[in-house]
Amino acid sequence: MGIYGFRLPDIGEGVVEGEVVAWHVEVGAAVTEDDPLVDVLTDKANVTIPSPVTGTVTKTVGGPGDIIAVGSVCIEFEVEGEGNAVSGDDESTTEPEHEPEPEPEPEPTSDPTPTPEPVVARKSTSAPEAVPATAPSATSPPASTGRPLASPAVRRRAREEGVSLKEVVGTGPSGRISHGDLEAFLAAPETVGGVPISRAGEELSGTTEVPVIGLRRKIADQMTKSYTTIPHFSFFEEVDVTDLEALRQWMNSNRTEEQPKLTYLPFIMQALAKLFAADHAGCNATYDDSAEIVTRYEAVNIGIATTTDRGLFVPVVKHVEAKTIWETSTELNRVSGAARDGTAELSDLSGSTFTITSLGRD
Repeated sequence: MGIYGFRLPDIGEGVVEGEVVAWHVEVGAAVTEDDPLVDVLTDKANVTIPSPVTGTVTKTVGGPGDIIAVGSVCIEFEVEGEGNAVSGDDESTTEPEHEPEPEPEPEPTSDPTPTPEPVVARKSTSAPEAVPATAPSATSPPASTGRPLASPAVRRRAREEGVSLKEVVGTGPSGRISHGDLEAFLAAPETVGGVPISRAGEELSGTTEVPVIGLRRKIADQMTKSYTTIPHFSFFEEVDVTDLEALRQWMNSNRTEEQPKLTYLPFIMQALAKLFAADHAGCNATYDDSAEIVTRYEAVNIGIATTTDRGLFVPVVKHVEAKTIWETSTELNRVSGAARDGTAELSDLSGSTFTITSLGRD
């Protein structure tokens, strides 16, 4: 018997890593060649990786949400024969080396200078006053006239709690702050606009942390990249589509059984293809900010932003400039349907040169 280490294959389209979505096998499972092993997310496409061998699973690498680089071992099998494991430093079968132990801290001197602990400022709707780390000595200069009245014990307690006494309402003579005033302030919930906020070291109840993995992580990465690298502007124009709507209804009334029902999108896509070919080829282009090069495309590959139960996908209708309006509509229905039901391939979701986002439905 031998060990076979299977490396994440090159899925194409420049993919250098994949995110584990779900494992179809577990350690100890017997698999045969071409059985599904793991679903990997790459550029918003789920790719199922099949088994290259017949054997028993001895190890899997990573769980849902973990990133695996192309070419690294993602699963190991026990197989008949020698397998492909190489003794020595082969990373497919050896565990990663442990990092060296950190060097011990130097022993402190016999009489170290004590360092005061930092005072944590209390969150508030107003900027808190900086609180000194130690109580003022008898030789300190006189305090300013705006300094709250309080005993040294109250001031020490306020420092320990990270409270600025200017925020506490004193009920004693001349507004003097007592221990009871400080306790009442600490017991009262802090709010901003009526919403409670937490003090230092406290957590609000009713909060839930949701890991951002899978498609959500891809969307977040792409949205962040888009927002930070692409100049944003808005332009609004109203168009009278009365004649277009009449044409659409006439074409739908006279279509054959093989021809799909036309929505507005195929008309818009055909209009863009003609526009790019005439006077606005610069719109059908991409800009490489690292190389400072604008690449213009002859092919008009239009991405259509599509909302699904699993998030936002952008299926691509390729070579719109070479298609009739019926062919454009047929391909649009195919790729958008595949995106919604989760069967879209990587080629269906990549290669766009222009994107349309619809804010409403036909």
